[in-house]
Amino acid sequence: MTDSKASMQASADIVLANPRGFCAGVDRAIIIVEQALEKFGAPIYVRNEVVHNKFVVDGLRAKGAIFVKNLDEIPTGSTVIFSAHGVSKAVRAEAESRGLIAYDATCPLVTKVHIEVAKMRDAGMEIIMIGHNGHPEVEGTMGQIEPGQVESDYDEDDEVVATGMYLVETSADVAQLQVKNPDKLAFVTQTTLSMDDAATVIEALKAKYPNIHAPKSEDICYATQNRQDAVKLMAKDCDLVIIIGSPNSSNSNRLREVAEKQGVEAYLVDNASYLQASWLVGKKKIGVSAGASAPEVLVKEVISQLQHMGAQQVEELQGVIESVVFQLPKNLTAAASKKT
Repeated sequence: MTDSKASMQASADIVLANPRGFCAGVDRAIIIVEQALEKFGAPIYVRNEVVHNKFVVDGLRAKGAIFVKNLDEIPTGSTVIFSAHGVSKAVRAEAESRGLIAYDATCPLVTKVHIEVAKMRDAGMEIIMIGHNGHPEVEGTMGQIEPGQVESDYDEDDEVVATGMYLVETSADVAQLQVKNPDKLAFVTQTTLSMDDAATVIEALKAKYPNIHAPKSEDICYATQNRQDAVKLMAKDCDLVIIIGSPNSSNSNRLREVAEKQGVEAYLVDNASYLQASWLVGKKKIGVSAGASAPEVLVKEVISQLQHMGAQQVEELQGVIESVVFQLPKNLTAAASKKT
């Protein structure tokens, strides 16, 4: 929480990265939940957090959204929204079998990866996914493989070696990986990875499997790339970086790591109350950015608190101008228009 004892000991300036905060996929997901609540009334059920940000989730919960881990928590025939991270085919099938009215807030860039996986499997390829174990996006993408398509094989020591789709996080995972046919192999990545970390793993994959097929276009999304590039640029001139985002936000954690890899002290905070004025002591320039699921209101609150702690001028850096807008699900807009 806020450390007031060290207050006013800092006289640093604040630098704001650009772009920062909400991306088009997050905007779209939040609008889907808000429109569903407006048109159909509460409760609206959402499988998992629609985006990984406590402030956003708490705000939607206050409006009548109910967040659940499993579909069996939802009454039959109710409305459910799938989160921006995407879901497996099994989840979609379960929702249909239980008579749930589903609206899909999956980011279109995640959907693009799902389509790539389907095409790769149709081509008879095994697929390696680069991502973080347990992240809902990874679970959804890995779940694009039908259970019947995942085969088993045995190595020379009669140990089971899974074939079909594999998850790796590091180059060490690649070194231990065994596949059925190295010449019929492809890879995809989680959309919110560190570009540098992903490049290292991809390099290891290509070294071990020279014939591996890459996606036709980069899987790491434009917003992730832009925010990481902006933090890299900003951090070069800073001696402290504050990233605004929730602890379970992959892209926010990657921004903190990007700053740290520039040799800069960096912290991830959910909101201004987590700032400690002792962090500012002796600092001359404080960089501030926000993950793609963190709203600008939290940025403003952090700036205000930093100034209360003694920080001075605020400078906003130039950056890539993002103009991407994703359309809402057709079944939602059609249903909403019937209600009006």
